[in-house]
Amino acid sequence: MPKRFTLAEAGELIPKVEGLLRQAIALKAEYAEAESAVEGYVERVMVSGGMLLDRHEVLRTRQRREAAARSLETAIEQVQRLGCLLKDLDTGLVDFPTLLRGVEVYLCWRLGEPSITWWHGVEEGFRGRKPIDRDFRENHRGDREQ
Repeated sequence: MPKRFTLAEAGELIPKVEGLLRQAIALKAEYAEAESAVEGYVERVMVSGGMLLDRHEVLRTRQRREAAARSLETAIEQVQRLGCLLKDLDTGLVDFPTLLRGVEVYLCWRLGEPSITWWHGVEEGFRGRKPIDRDFRENHRGDREQ
C-alpha cells in the first residue's frame, strides 16, 4: 500500500524534497555535460580516422559521467523512499498521495512553490490541478479512510 500524506505531513517534507530535487537537477546537468564530452571524443575519433586522444582525460570524463549517474539515481530513490511520486525532474514536479472523501488523489507541488497549494485526481495530472480550498481542507483526511 502506498504511503498517504496529510497536507501537513507533505508540507513538512517540502524542504527535504526541494534539496533532493535541486541536487538531482544539478547531477543531471553534470551527467549531460560529461555525456556530451564523451560523445565529442567518439565523434572526433570517427571523423579523424582514429586520432589519438588523451586516454586519461577520456577515462576521467567517463568516470565523472558514471559517478553523476549513480548519484542522480540515489537522489531520485531518496525522494521515492519518502513516499513521494517524482513526476518530472526537469520542472521539479512532485505528487504526494492522499485521500479526499475516501478517494486517492495527489497533493501537487512544483519546485519553486513555497508550499503545497494544489491537488488533482490520479488520472488528471498537472493540467487538472485545483487549488486547495476550504472544501478540500474540510474533506481531506490524508492517510485515513473516512
